[in-house]
Amino acid sequence: MIIYNTLGRKKAKFVPLREGEVNIYVCGITAYDFCHIGHARSALVFDVLVRHLRHLGLTVRFIRNFTDVDDKIINRANTEGRDWREIGQTYIDAFHEDMDALSVLRADVEPRATDHIQQIQELCRQLIDLGKAYATPSGDVYFRVRSYPPYGKLSGRNLDEMRAGARVSPGEEKEDPLDFAVWKAAKPGEPSWESPWGKGRPGWHIECSAMSRPWQPLDIHGGGQDLIFPHHENEIAQSEATGQCELARVWMHNGFVQINSEKMSKSLGNFKTIRDILQSCLPETLRFFLLSKHYRSPIDFSAQGIEEAERAQLRVYSALNDAQTALNRAKWKKSPLPEGIDAEWAALRQDFEAALDDDLNTAQALGHIFSQVRIINRLLEDKTLRAAEGTRPILEDFLACARNWQEQLGLFGAAPAVFLSDLRAMRVRRANIDVAAVEALLEKRRQARAEKDFAKSDEFRDALLAMGITVRDTPSGQEWDIA
Repeated sequence: MIIYNTLGRKKAKFVPLREGEVNIYVCGITAYDFCHIGHARSALVFDVLVRHLRHLGLTVRFIRNFTDVDDKIINRANTEGRDWREIGQTYIDAFHEDMDALSVLRADVEPRATDHIQQIQELCRQLIDLGKAYATPSGDVYFRVRSYPPYGKLSGRNLDEMRAGARVSPGEEKEDPLDFAVWKAAKPGEPSWESPWGKGRPGWHIECSAMSRPWQPLDIHGGGQDLIFPHHENEIAQSEATGQCELARVWMHNGFVQINSEKMSKSLGNFKTIRDILQSCLPETLRFFLLSKHYRSPIDFSAQGIEEAERAQLRVYSALNDAQTALNRAKWKKSPLPEGIDAEWAALRQDFEAALDDDLNTAQALGHIFSQVRIINRLLEDKTLRAAEGTRPILEDFLACARNWQEQLGLFGAAPAVFLSDLRAMRVRRANIDVAAVEALLEKRRQARAEKDFAKSDEFRDALLAMGITVRDTPSGQEWDIA
């Protein structure tokens, strides 16, 4: 497999440090609010990475942390008059609910910052002993950024350029404005722990360095693009300054999610939580949408994008449904298939795997799925080919492919008839369609066709179309959907 490494900014063959084993650490949420669509994208990207590596036969240990003490958690607890621990647990539970809905596999290890206070303090002490960090009279501990010359190697930032214009605020005890806190002195009413420097709590960056330490050097460290600086840059500095080892060999970062071409933010009123979105689309549709672009590219979330994702899913699930129906045939004819179709089919299976091997290119992998769907539709729409003996193994393999897509992408694993029914119900609800009126027109159309009154049948079809409904005639009867 080839992976783009943010550290070095190029793709390279991925070779685990330990043969057959992979340790992956991904920065998780700060547990103070419901997860938004950006969290969903990051979770899905690394979920597919873990799935694909396991598919390749590797043993993967997946670690994703929770920040369960932080300014935002404390502020929310104070605003709501609740205990900060309760706030953290509430939104960790909500995270699991949202990720379960999106079929995101649970991490193998889910460390929490508050369970690693001793390890965090030990790392702070080592940094102080090495002269890489310093304690202030008030009890804060800061990392000396200039004590680590490679600082900026991940983000490409220059220390001197960063220093220009930076200032130490009045009352701060930093030696240098670039220095950052690894331990924060306690403020009145805040959660705190005893330490050699007085009561306090961890800085944000030090948490991940301490929690991931048992598995360092990590094979892969991941997160959203917004974490490259300062979070991941600071993680590298404070982890590697101890001289233990490099923090991670490969750094993977997913691109941003925009809302209707604008940056998502609460101030703009376009902040989209996963729960908001799942009120108007199926979880698998959101999953499909977020995997439809390469993970390093930005993706623009919109109602139109969701509708396009639904239409794409409809094509795949309809083909799977039709393939299952066709395989119920008792007799097959020895009619020849078009020349080259077997080779084309085999190549598409290989191309799917190759796309995921090439820096987890889910967009290209989905493209190969739709090429397979076109072949299936071509075979099934031709009466002669539909009954051909050579079609049967391709249809059987198509259903086997769907099981593989479920394993690697977390997509297309539902029973086709169930998914199509759920999708139609969601689209009907969103469009506020009068289902009873639709069913009544369909029954009139069925009677007209039975009486061979095709002019009347067409009138009913046109009436349905005016309501935004399309009708499809199948061997098992009329099937309808939103136009």
